[in-house]
Amino acid sequence: MKMVKEVFVDPSRDESLIFELLDFKHDVGDNGSAVWFLQDLATEQDAEGSMVIEQSGVIEAPGLCYGNIPTVATTAVGQMAISKGRQGREAQNIVRVYLANLRLKGVGTDVLISAYEPIVINPLSESASSVGSGLATPASHSGYIPMPEVFKLAVSSFKVCDWSLFGAPA
Repeated sequence: MKMVKEVFVDPSRDESLIFELLDFKHDVGDNGSAVWFLQDLATEQDAEGSMVIEQSGVIEAPGLCYGNIPTVATTAVGQMAISKGRQGREAQNIVRVYLANLRLKGVGTDVLISAYEPIVINPLSESASSVGSGLATPASHSGYIPMPEVFKLAVSSFKVCDWSLFGAPA
């Protein structure tokens, strides 16, 4: 299974934006694929209390066609309690997770774009030393772009400049 991951983090806000390239999951249908990956992410991170807040239907991404094969996308927003590294359940933070799945069928790749926004920082979390514990300060109150806007911009502006990176002819 191929996996490429690029992570952008703002440690002063404990926010992150992650781009992952994964082998295409043939056993996951297009409709609800973002929810499937969100639930998989919750399982992988041993999250507690995970729930899906909203999801989109399947939309076509015409700017990401490879040959005649269209790319489709779905999005989901969830909330879960997760801890960093090996800190354990007693140090879990409550985060909102925004996830988009771009299905590049022509090159057999699922692209995941996920954004993490803290809601509550646990005093036992390593994040508490840089961000502070308790309710997270909304980005707009601190002069930052809110994570939902960052996420929408990342998804809407995503493009493939070199299809040969996927082993496809240029």
